[in-house]
Amino acid sequence: MSKSAGLDLVLHKLGLAAPTGYAIGLHIRFAAPLMTFQTYDPRWIERYTEQGYGLRDPLIGWGMSQTGTCRWGEIGVPDTFGVMTEAREFGLVFGVAVACGPISSRSIAGISRADREFTQGEMDTLSGLVQRLHDVTEPPAHLTQAQQDALRLIANGDRHAAAAAKLGISESALKARLNSAKDRLMARTTAEAIQRAKEYRLL
Repeated sequence: MSKSAGLDLVLHKLGLAAPTGYAIGLHIRFAAPLMTFQTYDPRWIERYTEQGYGLRDPLIGWGMSQTGTCRWGEIGVPDTFGVMTEAREFGLVFGVAVACGPISSRSIAGISRADREFTQGEMDTLSGLVQRLHDVTEPPAHLTQAQQDALRLIANGDRHAAAAAKLGISESALKARLNSAKDRLMARTTAEAIQRAKEYRLL
């Protein structure tokens, strides 16, 4: 199974366990996550973004100060700006916060349901899923020289035929290198792989 397929499977399981959605920021570095996934009500996502609630969210404050799992009502961080109060209007009534990883690359998730609190068993399951997402999305330390060369040529504007000719390989061999780079970077397209490689300083 490819890394992308493994990621999709864990996200599917997380979605099934979160009746009113989830939001997760993976590998938060320099105040920004390398990847985000959200299934909350789109109206709440829009409101959250417009109001800049990410800078005021008590769940993020909790997740940056410690790791583990905690029900929303028990995090103990003041909701000065009423973020959680407003979230209830969009069905985010009960929830769990999960945080894992070192402070230099922290992953934080909020998982919600509207009908009742999550049980301890459910919280343990959710914690395991978030940890798996954190692990599977760990940025690679390097790409192979072949992968770098293929991505760099495409990034510079070469088409497949021209890039393959410059490398002295067939187009199918070039595509194989690009596909292996996409899998390593968990990217769905070559453009996304190039972007992530640059973000990770691998190109």
